[in-house]
Amino acid sequence: MNLESFMERVRARSPHEREFHQAVQEVAESVVPYINAHPEYEEASILDRLSEPDQVISFRVTWVDDEGRTRVNRGYRVQFSNAIGPYKGGLRFDPSVRLSVLKFLGFEQTFKNSLTTLPMGGGKGGSDFDPKGKSDAEVMRFCQAFMLKLYRHIGVDVDVPAGDIGVGAREIGFLFGQYKRLAGQFVGAITGKGLDWGGSVIRTEATGYGCVYFAREMLATRAEDIDGKTCVVSGAGNVAQYTAQKLVDLGARVVTMSDRGGFIHDPAGLTPEKVDWVIDLKTRRRGSLAEYAEEFGVEHHSGRPWGIECDCAFPCATQNELDVSDAAALIANGSYVVAEGANMPATPEAVAAFREAGILYGPGKAANAGGVAISGLEMTQNQIRLSWGRDEVDKRLKGIMKDIHATCVEFGHLNGSVDYVRGANVGGFSKVAEAMLAYGVG
Repeated sequence: MNLESFMERVRARSPHEREFHQAVQEVAESVVPYINAHPEYEEASILDRLSEPDQVISFRVTWVDDEGRTRVNRGYRVQFSNAIGPYKGGLRFDPSVRLSVLKFLGFEQTFKNSLTTLPMGGGKGGSDFDPKGKSDAEVMRFCQAFMLKLYRHIGVDVDVPAGDIGVGAREIGFLFGQYKRLAGQFVGAITGKGLDWGGSVIRTEATGYGCVYFAREMLATRAEDIDGKTCVVSGAGNVAQYTAQKLVDLGARVVTMSDRGGFIHDPAGLTPEKVDWVIDLKTRRRGSLAEYAEEFGVEHHSGRPWGIECDCAFPCATQNELDVSDAAALIANGSYVVAEGANMPATPEAVAAFREAGILYGPGKAANAGGVAISGLEMTQNQIRLSWGRDEVDKRLKGIMKDIHATCVEFGHLNGSVDYVRGANVGGFSKVAEAMLAYGVG
């Protein structure tokens, strides 16, 4: 199998979808040599089939704002692969949502979900609706209109959405409430629900916590731990908040967080109280990190935090936030661990720089799989009509991240070191590929 010929086919089928092309290229570079060593995968066109979604559902969402005006948005659900379980992946409400972004996320989700060892396929969805600045009543009307179109395409054994950027507890409540009315059933067709109505403990924290647990596993290969390490975190949303919280809890010194207005540099390090202050700022008051700088007397800078000296970096904001110049700055400043809390936050050139430098680099499909892992555990709890306690769920999360790391080591071990990119891609691919071979062509 030839990599460039394959990518030419992908680009021809999906023109102008830059983010999707980037995600497929990153996987294909690792997987094509593996396929060439296993010709049965090429004969069955497994990678070609995996790079084309099973279904792309696009629909109009019509809703009424508080002034009585009729508003129109576009909604999507991209169902990529259900080879090893029902489609599973978040819903994103943000003006940046377009088909290329959702296809990249759904493609990545297929391999991420495979790595968790849980029976979940890959999917993603959302809308270009922006919940910021909207009243609760407007968000409710939009969510109800969105679910009116989506509900016939999802279900506990078909497709189980969750939250993502712009879709938090408020939105999940409105979405699930509308699904329950339309379907006439109380089933776990959505995850991220409230604890009183089918949710799981640690779901909110899971992606951030899991990212830190994965970083600890990488450090353990060098007989080190996160305790005492200086860490930079980008972002100030859900993933960044709980990455910072868990790092502080484990004794690390977190010196940055960021948002669209820039980043704060707190050389003394965030404390548990400061992390709680940020969580309140972002989830309840919806304010800017510039307020943190004023409150705690630290510096606020424009741009991104990658020039700050650190041992470990946790990009937790958004895709392509860390470019090759940022990677060079991190490496020059002594950083030797990068664990991705966001999806594809490093550009291909940055990833290449990390790999060439031989640092411990955990790609998102492995390092940030904790969120979907807990979603899978929520599905299990819904099916058996039981709720596990915090200690039990956290124990299972640690075990899943440990297993993901072990898979990356198994498939990424080369010449005495571990290439986590190769390990995550090939490890995630192999399980899905074997299932597809077993099913035959279809």
